[in-house]
Amino acid sequence: MIPDKKTLLQWAQTYVKTWNDGDLDGWVANWKSVSTGEHRMLDPVGTPEKVGFQACCLDSWDLFQPRVRFNIPEGMLFVCDNEVAWLLENHFDGPDGPQVQFSIENYRFEADGSVMVRTWYRVPGHDNPAIGDIFQTYLPDNNEGL
Repeated sequence: MIPDKKTLLQWAQTYVKTWNDGDLDGWVANWKSVSTGEHRMLDPVGTPEKVGFQACCLDSWDLFQPRVRFNIPEGMLFVCDNEVAWLLENHFDGPDGPQVQFSIENYRFEADGSVMVRTWYRVPGHDNPAIGDIFQTYLPDNNEGL
């Protein structure tokens, strides 16, 4: 069954809250509340597809959660039918203070419980001292400049 708009709005709010609170159990439960089937992700679009809950939800938690905080600015969350899209502010500390990078993210939830995630963002250079080192692990094929 496809989650309704109210459920998807709640999922989006809980997505940000559990991430920022470091609540892994809540993060997993939130995902499982809307997607019980196959997970697929292009993160970002133009890189090899990730498949499975581990690759799409948990690997990014392990790498990014300790250093990145999320915010969806007012008016930047959209729920249309079975899809959620948002402009996400990704906040992290850099050598010269706080930094923000933006991503556009789309989540398509299907009736079989599957979800397809597509994101767009500028991949930080591997020489970026604030966060570029994480991408050496996350995107090992050196996808700088996507």
